[in-house]
Amino acid sequence: MAGDTAPSLPAADPHAEHGPRYKWIALSNTTLGMLMVMINQSIVLIALPDIFKGIKLNPLDPHNTSYLLWMMMGFMVVTAVLVVSFGRLGDMFGRVRMYNLGFALFTVCSILLSLTWGSGSQAALWLIGWRVVQGIGGALIFANSTAIITDAFPVNQRGTALGINVIAGISGGFIGLMLGGVLGPVGWRWIFLVSVPVGIFGTVWAYLKLKDTGHRNPARMDWWGNLTFAVGLIAILVGITYGIQPYHGASTGWGNPWVIGSMAGGVIVLVLFGFIETRVAEPLFNLSLFRIRAFVAGNLASLLTALGRGGLQFILIIWLQGIWLPLHGYSFSKTPLWAGIYMIPMTVGLLIAAPISGLLSDRFGSRLFTVAGALLNALSFGLLMVLPVNFSYPVFAVILMLNGLGAGLFASPNRAEIMNSVPANRRGVGAGMTATFQNSAMVLSIGVFFSLIVVGLSTHLPSAMYSGLAAQGVPDATAHQISQLPPLAVLFAAFLGYNPMQQLLGPQVLQNLPSGKADYLTGRSFFPHLITGPFQDGLAVAFWFALGACLIAAVASALTGGIKPVRTGVPDQPEEFPSPAVGDEPVSAADVREALREN
Repeated sequence: MAGDTAPSLPAADPHAEHGPRYKWIALSNTTLGMLMVMINQSIVLIALPDIFKGIKLNPLDPHNTSYLLWMMMGFMVVTAVLVVSFGRLGDMFGRVRMYNLGFALFTVCSILLSLTWGSGSQAALWLIGWRVVQGIGGALIFANSTAIITDAFPVNQRGTALGINVIAGISGGFIGLMLGGVLGPVGWRWIFLVSVPVGIFGTVWAYLKLKDTGHRNPARMDWWGNLTFAVGLIAILVGITYGIQPYHGASTGWGNPWVIGSMAGGVIVLVLFGFIETRVAEPLFNLSLFRIRAFVAGNLASLLTALGRGGLQFILIIWLQGIWLPLHGYSFSKTPLWAGIYMIPMTVGLLIAAPISGLLSDRFGSRLFTVAGALLNALSFGLLMVLPVNFSYPVFAVILMLNGLGAGLFASPNRAEIMNSVPANRRGVGAGMTATFQNSAMVLSIGVFFSLIVVGLSTHLPSAMYSGLAAQGVPDATAHQISQLPPLAVLFAAFLGYNPMQQLLGPQVLQNLPSGKADYLTGRSFFPHLITGPFQDGLAVAFWFALGACLIAAVASALTGGIKPVRTGVPDQPEEFPSPAVGDEPVSAADVREALREN
């Protein structure tokens, strides 16, 4: 393509110019950035009850459901849309420059979020708006951190370095769950303020210490490509977000003409985007990268594992908070914190596997570890499928650890495999494309998981709820009305750590019941026993979906070509070799030097 022949600025050897310690400085700072972003993303999820209580807004009111969904998913939608564009800007103007801007913007938004003023919908819109802007900062960090690490490390150490970075990203999500459970009750503004000192330190450190060692590629901005890509992807992701919500008596909104039109229109615009990218001289999506088998197969595997795992965190939280923890003596108000604690084995598995797989993949190649990781994830989903809803925790913990081990085995070798296949002057856009696939799959996965669970609940929950309420003396009219409420409201009540029956029945109904029956309905056993059967139906379908996605990801990983590990410590030079055809193994300058040395 014409864009591939654009003049570029040579990259300096980071070891010669900045010393052998520079790569560890780059890794430390980018890992801190990834950790901050992912903690901030999940800390909001677990602290949503405290946030909505603080701004005096009931998230379970049907009129407020949109606020709840956009607080949960707005950050991810914006990040998914912008990360490719920001990777392209990093290739053009310097990855460190774009990364520093993201770090600073993210920190400023944390301060502004903690200064939320007003109450009700006004405060909710303020929070959503600045979360969206914070997503822009997150996209700048996501798009350029991987490329900065790839620039700083030689080929034979990238798996290890990217493995550490991946650990920070995924474990940050679980750390955020526990921090949110601790800080939310103390004061909801603390969930935003906690990242400010880290952000200020990281911003100053990045500005003083990080240097652009990558291969710069001056080019013109592909404005039409950026516009059509953003519009098309936003339309699809917004359609998914509203597809989760009920519509005219239906349990989900997938039959909503607006949702159908939004997603169909998004697909059409993305098709137009693909046409534009074949016509412009310097495209946003470098389509020549899709001629590299390792890049295509690696990204497909990454997308499928994200699709299988993306909604898992939400489903496990609902499972623990709505059923298991109350049945084992925990009050609903305490379940958000304990849900995070009981999910620690997944993080432990990840922390064990990710650095080891990164180190070993540098020595033995990536394919063995990516295939094994995807298969282990599939096995864990199969085991979760046959696990009773009221499980024995040691068994549950072992399955969670297996899932974490699978994620750790897969993540860093997969990322290294993709980045090693990309020419040096396309690393920013390559990393951005990978992050876009992953983040979009996360949003889609949440939509799929929620929809499958809601469909499972819709089959049996209304009749079970009606008969259960009527048996405890709730008037027929009230029992019928509550039983017809959207299952999504029940899921959100459990997810937010509210007492579901207390919220659904309300004080007026409860006051008119005998005290014993009112206490039983709002106790720790009625709701879990009520929802167990219908929830299990939805779980089975959701886990079948995740299992299938991980099996296909294993096949895709096996087709990457098995890039031979490079044993030289010399970093990549700026030479760019022609992109190999589909089925060929990518060739880097380091590979050529190693072959010449051996001969």
